[in-house]
Amino acid sequence: MQKRSDEVRVLGERIAQLLHLPACIDVVNELWNMDPEILDYAGRVDYLAALEKQSGWFNVWMQKAIVIVAGTEPSRTDSMYSGVDDSEREEVATALRMSGSTAQGRIDVARTLTQYLPGATAALAIGDISPAHANVIARESAQLIRQGVAPEVLKLIEDEAIAHAEFHTPAQVANKVRSCIAMFAPEQFEAAAVEEKSTRKVSYYPSANGMATIVAFLPAPDAQTIMLAIDRLANKTNGIAKEKLRAYQAKAGHRMRANASAEPESNLKNDADDRFNLTDFSADLMDPMDAHRADAITAIAAMFLETSEDQVMSHGRPVTVNLTIDLPTLLGLAENPGQLSGYGAIPAAVARELAADGKWRKFITDPTTGNLLDFGRESYLPPQVLRDFLLARDRTCRFPGCRRSGVKGEIDHAIPWEEGGETSPKNLGLLCKRHHQLKTHGGWKLESFEDGSCEWTSPLGKKRFVPARPMDEVA
Repeated sequence: MQKRSDEVRVLGERIAQLLHLPACIDVVNELWNMDPEILDYAGRVDYLAALEKQSGWFNVWMQKAIVIVAGTEPSRTDSMYSGVDDSEREEVATALRMSGSTAQGRIDVARTLTQYLPGATAALAIGDISPAHANVIARESAQLIRQGVAPEVLKLIEDEAIAHAEFHTPAQVANKVRSCIAMFAPEQFEAAAVEEKSTRKVSYYPSANGMATIVAFLPAPDAQTIMLAIDRLANKTNGIAKEKLRAYQAKAGHRMRANASAEPESNLKNDADDRFNLTDFSADLMDPMDAHRADAITAIAAMFLETSEDQVMSHGRPVTVNLTIDLPTLLGLAENPGQLSGYGAIPAAVARELAADGKWRKFITDPTTGNLLDFGRESYLPPQVLRDFLLARDRTCRFPGCRRSGVKGEIDHAIPWEEGGETSPKNLGLLCKRHHQLKTHGGWKLESFEDGSCEWTSPLGKKRFVPARPMDEVA
């Protein structure tokens, strides 16, 4: 027993020593050969911290590899259809199985760290800061670097950030960098505020359990205006809820007094009614203001759509919410999830509620694969029924990893029309504007198959297969 205790103590002391050594392959090998399960709890915490510290030198290695692929400077071509890093971004994205926007972010951070922030790169390599700290320092400094800030000012901000990272989270370090920029580079800070305003946007991100996130990136005064409007409507909703609660409490109090002289069977029925009413009201009575704000922003958008007289058309259809549901579930004979276009699976009950007022189109699927089944070369422009078919089959852009909604995309001929390509389900598919241009002008090749699957070939000859999407699968 004593021998075991001494072994645990010695191992714990060694891990504590490793925590103060620079990250390197030798330390990684030593940690790999340790058994953390024999450590006491304090030793296990130190072991976790030591592992995290080692991730830094590997991350620097990864940053350099990304720059080797993408180049030290953003690429531009002479083509009017190509943007910054179009091909390099997609090579990184398909190799690492991530979206193009995520890959571009990785490229930008790698270039900034390896070329402009040697102090942060060195601190990351020896484990003094984490990859998350290095990423925020690079992101917050990037705009300042583009504006041509003096090297000594950048070095001052970098040093402040590295020192701050020792005892603070990445988010706190990001705030520190912003404060330093405002203090040490006021002209760039003001210019950045003007430039950043042009990037304002609203983004949509699917989440789990039938939920989604909408993020608005806005100038601070505009964001406050929106929050004031949401709060005002939410307070109104909350006031209605409170009136319901008072009415319910009064009704329940009256029922309790009446029950004092009632028969037992009557008491039982009234208790059941109380429970039913409590359940009925609990959803909107017990929610905090956050929930009322969420309801308010939905109500504002719905109000606009209901009163707008404009018909904004996309692929020949007005603005719609597209839902796919099988017939047994629609009739209440099954409980299979529905598929909300641009989102994914939603519960059967929610799908039936959405379907109640819907306009219906019938699609037939392969009973084995679930792929959508079914025009030839009669016209270049696909008829409306074929457009509807492609929207239902592809749902999103067909490029590997891209999830941009097909409703906002373009219909592409895999084999161009002028080269004999047919206007048919096999040869047509949905691509977002950027990936459509990448195929047409950026050197990427596309082969499309009968079931809706396709294979892309990059300018380097790398092949990426995109399988067909069954109708009951999240796009």
